[in-house]
Amino acid sequence: MGIAAEALPLDGPLDGGRENASVVVEPLEAGRARFPRDFFEHEGGKLAAYSALLGRADDEAYLDVPVPAYLVRHPTAGALLVDTGLHPSIASDPSHNLGRRAAGWYSLEHGRDVTSQLRERGLGPGDIEVVVLTHLHIDHASAISEFPESTFVLSGPEWEAATGARIPLLGGYRRAHFDHAVDYRTVDFDGDGIESYGSFGRTFDLFGDGSVRLAFTPGHSAGHCSVLLRLPRRDFVVLADVSYTWRQLQGGPEPLRPQDRHNWRRSLHEAQAYIRAYPYALVVPGHDPEFWQKLDARYEK
Repeated sequence: MGIAAEALPLDGPLDGGRENASVVVEPLEAGRARFPRDFFEHEGGKLAAYSALLGRADDEAYLDVPVPAYLVRHPTAGALLVDTGLHPSIASDPSHNLGRRAAGWYSLEHGRDVTSQLRERGLGPGDIEVVVLTHLHIDHASAISEFPESTFVLSGPEWEAATGARIPLLGGYRRAHFDHAVDYRTVDFDGDGIESYGSFGRTFDLFGDGSVRLAFTPGHSAGHCSVLLRLPRRDFVVLADVSYTWRQLQGGPEPLRPQDRHNWRRSLHEAQAYIRAYPYALVVPGHDPEFWQKLDARYEK
């Protein structure tokens, strides 16, 4: 079954850029996920990992991790988000948004969804001009419907993979999350305007001013992107699921089942090379609970 939503190609930078602009970044914990440890860092046999996924393992076999989103404030383009976190309804009825099979994997405290956290900062959903989606997996796209006036930017391959999946959940997708009549724009990382940045071979400058760059880092999913955000003195890198944990980023155990392991390793190597070249950059892995606890509430330097 297809979807009604459509996406248009993004042919050039969005409006709102300013020469030499830098941004302010506020990490937001927008839910929690509970999966087998081997799902994130695969060290045991596949039987043990799949037994845990089916709920046939003790608590020590699981890891409770943050579901991140990021509020980014640009001086002239306005406020934007990187990913949406979990939908507010998950706090009371997870199955309504996630479906019965995925409902047990995620949790959300009342009032800790992204829209509630934005209101605490004096912002409403209508104040979010752009949402950058690293990819369309459940924990990154669950709350798309909360931002009907925003422009959503993601890679073309990710859009094609998610909308064309025969059994979406097997790929980590849920069509109801992204089948909305919002303004989707896709980036062609084989097209014009794509350039290297640091060790990342293919990046897109979202506002044409270097402040927000999407780096094509496929492998975890077919069209996964990381996001490089320029602070005044260094970059803040939303690595997303190129690496679930800092240990994995340092060469630790690989994930159980990336969509394409070869491409995942290439993307991981790009991230590792970036850290070596820019040791002062803040590179944030996708779901590391210990790393997440050490993050500041706001980055503006």
